[in-house]
Amino acid sequence: MKIGVNAIGFISGKVGGTETYVKNLWKYLQLVDNNNEYMILCSSKYSDEFRRTNDQFKLGKCNYLKPSINWLIRGIIRNTINTDILKSVIDKYNFDVIHFPFTVLSPIGLASPSVLTFWDMQHEFYPEFFSNRELRTRQALYKPSVENATRVIVSAEFTKRCLVERYGIKPEKIDVIHTGYGHEYRIIEDQEALDKIRTRYGLFKPFMYYPAATWPHKNHKTLLAAFRLLIDRYPFDGHLVFSGIAMQWQREIMEEITKLGLDGSVKILGYLPNEELPYLYNLARIMVFPSLFEGFGIPLVEAMACGCPVVCSDATSIPEVVGKAGIIFDPLSKEDIAEKIWSAWNADSRIEQMKRTGIERVKLFNWEFAARKTIEVYKKAVAQT
Repeated sequence: MKIGVNAIGFISGKVGGTETYVKNLWKYLQLVDNNNEYMILCSSKYSDEFRRTNDQFKLGKCNYLKPSINWLIRGIIRNTINTDILKSVIDKYNFDVIHFPFTVLSPIGLASPSVLTFWDMQHEFYPEFFSNRELRTRQALYKPSVENATRVIVSAEFTKRCLVERYGIKPEKIDVIHTGYGHEYRIIEDQEALDKIRTRYGLFKPFMYYPAATWPHKNHKTLLAAFRLLIDRYPFDGHLVFSGIAMQWQREIMEEITKLGLDGSVKILGYLPNEELPYLYNLARIMVFPSLFEGFGIPLVEAMACGCPVVCSDATSIPEVVGKAGIIFDPLSKEDIAEKIWSAWNADSRIEQMKRTGIERVKLFNWEFAARKTIEVYKKAVAQT
């Protein structure tokens, strides 16, 4: 097969967990597949993000990112005569199948069968988190993308149920493939390297860690309220550490920290290089994850792989990922969040038990297995046409 991967819209450092997904899928497909030919279509600006270790894998530079001349021309033609010039550009490659990893088919109507990785339909559950313009865009693109895709990959049974119940998609069209984690996420014994990161970010007190972009659904503000309660109600003397891309709620979160008198107890590290994240998980006493909505929740498996106990929300796909390895709470209740964090934080024996259970649980999430299952989906898509 000649397989295309459409990463034309990829922007490094801006797409969160989907960046982790597409880069790791590209990496592990190269490790497990020497039979098929692959080409990833991406902007020249980000082509170095997709390393090639297998001669069967190629780069196709396709510069249609906003803002660019090609992006402008594409938009003008699409809006005036309802023709997407990117369609003919991609069709010239004569792919046997093309994979869209970012929830949307763009463009729709290619000559090749398509595989779509669909992440979540958060807007159907929390429309208040989106501008009217973003809502219109999602409503216009998400359901038609799933309907027009030959096969659909999701990373959790929860998302599959959403597609069946909300969009009326036939379940047999959907393949559940759990996301994996990289080998760099492990228990780190190198104390010198750990101390270097500890010193770099001033992490000298025990801390809980939350790696998440500041989107509304990541629920930072309720976590801050719970953190204030922890300090006031329990003999808690640790720190809360945030990392992640600064997005639309960044200012509100900063204001909330000051309002709650937490400036000295909350550290905001911003976007961290991927190679530093395993060290943060290893240094943290727990990883807290209060998100209201996740298609999967990659930090959950990364933390467990590093032996970092997980205390997390009981919402959407999150319990499916952590199983019995984590402690779950109601993400809308600051009291429940504070109580569940304290139940882990204050018990060394429970911390150790959660580490062991997490290490065992994370064996279910394997990138090589995910890559092999993805190849099987490509074969299904080709066989259906």
